[in-house]
Amino acid sequence: MADVEEPKFNSLADRIAALNSQKNFTAPPSTTKRPPPPPPPAAKKPSQGSSDVNSRRGPVVEPRPQPQKPGPPALPQRTSTSNSVAEQSPVLPARNVPPPLPSRTNSSEPSPALPPRRPSSQYLKSRRDSNSSDASHISSVSNLSLNPVSSRTSTTSTEARRILAPSFDQAKLPPLPPTKREREAQAAKEQAERKTTEPVKAPLLPARSAPVVPQIEPGARPSVPPRLPSRPAKPHPSPQVDDSTPTVPRRLPPPPSTFTRPKTTFEPVQKSAVKPIENGDDDAPPPIPLSSRPTFAQIEAVSVRGTSNQPISCLVCRDFSGPDSVAAQYPSHSLPRQDPVGYLAQVLCGPFPSATDKARAIFTWCHHNIAYNVEEFFGKCVRHRGVEDTIFHGKAVCQGYAEVYQAIATRAGLQCVVVGGHGKGYGYVPLAAGQPPPPRNATGHAWNAVCIDGGEWKLIDACWGAGAVCDQQYKKGFTPEMFYLSNDLFGLKHFPADRRHFYRSDGRIPTWEEYIVGPIRGGGEKAQWFGTATQEGISEFTFSPAEKRIPVRDNNEVVRFQFSKVCEHWDPERNGKGKSYLLLLKIHGRGGKDDLVPLDTDGFWWWVDIPARDLGAPGQEVFLYALTTLNNRDARGVTKAEYLRALSGNGYSMAWAVFASWVLV
Repeated sequence: MADVEEPKFNSLADRIAALNSQKNFTAPPSTTKRPPPPPPPAAKKPSQGSSDVNSRRGPVVEPRPQPQKPGPPALPQRTSTSNSVAEQSPVLPARNVPPPLPSRTNSSEPSPALPPRRPSSQYLKSRRDSNSSDASHISSVSNLSLNPVSSRTSTTSTEARRILAPSFDQAKLPPLPPTKREREAQAAKEQAERKTTEPVKAPLLPARSAPVVPQIEPGARPSVPPRLPSRPAKPHPSPQVDDSTPTVPRRLPPPPSTFTRPKTTFEPVQKSAVKPIENGDDDAPPPIPLSSRPTFAQIEAVSVRGTSNQPISCLVCRDFSGPDSVAAQYPSHSLPRQDPVGYLAQVLCGPFPSATDKARAIFTWCHHNIAYNVEEFFGKCVRHRGVEDTIFHGKAVCQGYAEVYQAIATRAGLQCVVVGGHGKGYGYVPLAAGQPPPPRNATGHAWNAVCIDGGEWKLIDACWGAGAVCDQQYKKGFTPEMFYLSNDLFGLKHFPADRRHFYRSDGRIPTWEEYIVGPIRGGGEKAQWFGTATQEGISEFTFSPAEKRIPVRDNNEVVRFQFSKVCEHWDPERNGKGKSYLLLLKIHGRGGKDDLVPLDTDGFWWWVDIPARDLGAPGQEVFLYALTTLNNRDARGVTKAEYLRALSGNGYSMAWAVFASWVLV
């Protein structure tokens, strides 16, 4: 079918003139839309061999009658034959319609035949040592392929898809593991060989004999004699020394004993008489030889040397004089206005390689430079400030302390987080005996958890470590126990909202009820404890009785009052303010006469046993005193014997500090 060439026009007017010149076509009088063309009539096939032009054009269709009203002219008649289309004038297509595509000519000529494919006789390398026939290596043309594929391509695809395993070689297989019977036979053989080489030992039989006395070489240091065999015997008056000297001289207090109240305050406490050992007593042990026994001075020297050689990792006894002195050299008014947090991180933590010392320096700096904002707290108008504003303002509540500490610690390279929860601080009222705990409300306080040496997460409270609030007034005072307390003891007064922030040594998560009730079994208020006792190295968490109320009505039992140091390494002269004070217990007695009873001590524990009826009447209080002044001189280091001698003199004067108190009921 021949293509119809469409005439080209230079302007719109030329195109309209060409349309008007065509047969049966007039320009549309208006711009209305043309009606759709009529369906084409059925075409008749022309007779073969006819030379008439009309026969070649097909039957002539009569023109469509014109409507009464003027309208668009009729379109010329279309024919279905290609010859009529070629002879008639070309008809322009409608607007916005692309020109018709040329028809594809159907060629009946066959495609050129492909050349015959030569058979491939290449040998596959992957078929080496294979017994397959050579016909499998010859590739043939696939019936589904339209393009010729080389035999080399077919060979390559076969190599990547089919790889044969190497030939079987039984000599290279690993040996089989021994069977159970072979293993049992080998074990029995080894045991038999061991019995033949080792000497036969006689069985150990219980024997009753005296301990072997060790031979002491001349000039050698005498050792502690061995323990005597246990036997029912009466206590010996001479003190016994343990054969193994402990590294830490921590001992339990002696069991409760009888208490003989002195007639007056000036008379010393009478000791119970010890029954002398008679020569005819068969139950008494033989006397201990004292010739080879070391003196107490030698034993004490060994204990001191053993403890001094071991590094002290306890935070209570660690020397923090370096970080504390550095923290006092940078007051907030001397800090630069540009990046004060980075400046503090450099000057406070830069001199110390230890993460623990860095954490301590920041803790001490908060004590010196931030005070508790009692005005906003009690006025209920606490304003949240940024870290830099808090540093220069110099006042904050617990949240401000925690955020300042975290910002400086993070800039110094320490891992630190702010922990929110409940704290038994100002306004906390302990539960009465039998009172149910309130609903869980772990809010109202904030503190920090910082990673110190050894990767240990340590809980600290910079707010409580800087001072305390009393009678709506802030009293500044350094409280180092808020830094060195263990996480277990720290949790007795802090309950985090997030259970991941307990950091206990045993990994246990305490409940809210357990925290509110406290360590006293059955609940109840704890005895009042004063901070002066903690400053003197006495622990707040190990004394007894722990409950505030002591029953004395119709009570014939003996009450044990005992206290201990904050840790085994605490030295009052090295870690405290000097030698220890003598502890006195103020009681009222049955007749209503007050008395001061000194406590016994072994260097770690202080204790005294008093009958409940001798403490006083219900409603009275019992106090634990520390003798600070005796006869107008400092009473540090005064012993119990020196105190009793001073009371037996012609006159005396004394002063004391209160450490704890109880109420008699």
